[in-house]
Amino acid sequence: MSELTYVPLAVEHAEALEELELAVFASISPDDLYNADELRVLAETFPEGNFVVLDDGRPVGMGLGILVEFDFAHTSHALVDITGENGVEHHSIDHPWYYGTDISVYPEYRGRGIGRRLYELRKDCVRRLGKRGIVAGGVIPGYADHIDTMSAQAYIDKVVAGELYDPTLTFQLENGFEARGVIPGYLDDPTVGNNSVLIVWENPDISS
Repeated sequence: MSELTYVPLAVEHAEALEELELAVFASISPDDLYNADELRVLAETFPEGNFVVLDDGRPVGMGLGILVEFDFAHTSHALVDITGENGVEHHSIDHPWYYGTDISVYPEYRGRGIGRRLYELRKDCVRRLGKRGIVAGGVIPGYADHIDTMSAQAYIDKVVAGELYDPTLTFQLENGFEARGVIPGYLDDPTVGNNSVLIVWENPDISS
């Protein structure tokens, strides 16, 4: 088995990472995914907060994000509301929350601890920069199998309770995130009714 390396996002990764996103998130509209131009801008803007997994130089996974203000009193939003122009419009190094915009791993590389390591790198970044934590709109791919029988919120509640398994949300819960409700209209993904889940990890080094 090849040895994987973890490096900061760089401009030269952009084309390969666009291909990765399109492959991993086939049900999501490409308009809601990073393109190569946006990835280049992100690499130039916030490389220390974005991470790429390489197998012999080939990008096979990534964990991306920006620093934002986030209004927990009004949590309904679309991903584009967060990223804005070029994917970094609302980013500032002074903002208190790391917003996770993407985590992607090729299916053949799953089961090797990549996702867990990417979350660790994000948490390390948050601690190093003294930010309050991580917030994101998490995809809920398992909901596609239940969309005709229950609401997205009911599905999320059952996953949190351990009554249902979701390949993404369950993993996030195991990595210390809390599910704080459904986000309707988050992404153009008809397989899950365009729904997502608000997930939050609070930096234990920062008092509330």
